[in-house]
Amino acid sequence: MKFTRWTPPLLLLIVLVLCILMLSYPQASWIAGTRGLSIWWNVLFPSLFPFFVISEVMLGFGIVHFLGKLLDPLMKPLFRIPGSGGFVAAMGFASGYPVSAKLATKLREQGLVSRVEGERLVAFTTSSDPIFLIGAVSVGFFSDPKLAGILAVAHYGSAIFVGICLRFYGGSNETPQQTMKQKFDKSNAKSDARSFSLRAAVKAMHDARVADGRSLGELLQQAITSSLQLMAVVGGLVVFFSVILEVLTVSNAMSILYHGIRLLLHVLSLPPELAEPFVGGLFEVTLGAKAAAAPAGVPLVFKAAAAAFILSWGGLSVHAQVASILNGADLRYLPFLFARIFHSVVSTIFVFLLWEPLGIHLPAFIPSFLMTRSDSAWSMWPDLLTVSLIIISSMLIVSLLIRIIHLMIFRR
Repeated sequence: MKFTRWTPPLLLLIVLVLCILMLSYPQASWIAGTRGLSIWWNVLFPSLFPFFVISEVMLGFGIVHFLGKLLDPLMKPLFRIPGSGGFVAAMGFASGYPVSAKLATKLREQGLVSRVEGERLVAFTTSSDPIFLIGAVSVGFFSDPKLAGILAVAHYGSAIFVGICLRFYGGSNETPQQTMKQKFDKSNAKSDARSFSLRAAVKAMHDARVADGRSLGELLQQAITSSLQLMAVVGGLVVFFSVILEVLTVSNAMSILYHGIRLLLHVLSLPPELAEPFVGGLFEVTLGAKAAAAPAGVPLVFKAAAAAFILSWGGLSVHAQVASILNGADLRYLPFLFARIFHSVVSTIFVFLLWEPLGIHLPAFIPSFLMTRSDSAWSMWPDLLTVSLIIISSMLIVSLLIRIIHLMIFRR
């Protein structure tokens, strides 16, 4: 109660301090603002906007419901999430933060997931996109393609591990909340979680399309409008945090934080030179990942581990984007925060564990187009779409195999 009472004055004080700093360093604020706007326009807008529009159209046409029925055998036993969450996972892993938060809230609005299931879904599917992780970070920042495999396995492998651990979040008595808007058949609602039926999937898609009822033109118009609104919020947050980080840096206000991080790294027997990447990554993932490759004299394994930590944390900018999206539904931010911390720690541990046995062998299995660095994502979103299709296809194959194994075991 006391904390709630003091929250508005503290926020007002923080805002006043930031305004004073921005007025004191106008040139630095302007440069940081234009840099943040450039990141939004050249990287975030082209890589996120098409996914937002396509995803909403697929929801309206019932394609997500179709995929959900086919992915039930994989998602429900492994993550305790309906199969429709598999679509969110594929799009989130392929296109990066904060796509999964947007899609999870859409599923929640349609009643396809419960509140706890939606929180699980956002918590482990929020990740970096592979083109940024491999092309920008490994090839661009580190100039070392050998890092691509180890960073990809550590980042996405730890995300899946976090998802498996989160299946225990929410208790054992949770029952999925069925949608009130869609008129699904009762037999479909009671179907076996491990069923893989094309007939049931087609019926679910048809029922969802009938329940939606919007024409293609209306569906596209609403999808574009809502996606543009969200992109405006994302852009504003990116510019805001870019300016805040810059004015705190030039005013030497970050020196206290740098000193504290150095002490913590010393206690953990880690190179203190990594303090700057961790502080930068605390606010913005691109700045932190780029700074992780800079310290000279630091062993490469420590710099890779720092990059993995920063990529999994996502930066306060991403946290603010996700929090603003979750605010539109009844999904809570706190589980997401704990999951980001857990994901960061686990991905760092994965780098150290896999460095010797796998570090130099994995890049050969990565598609060549992901190894190409591009400063603009305008020409890269078809590749992101290709990655999402590959992920969905792989998940469908695994789901089918689980169904076949299930039938073989229980028919004996």
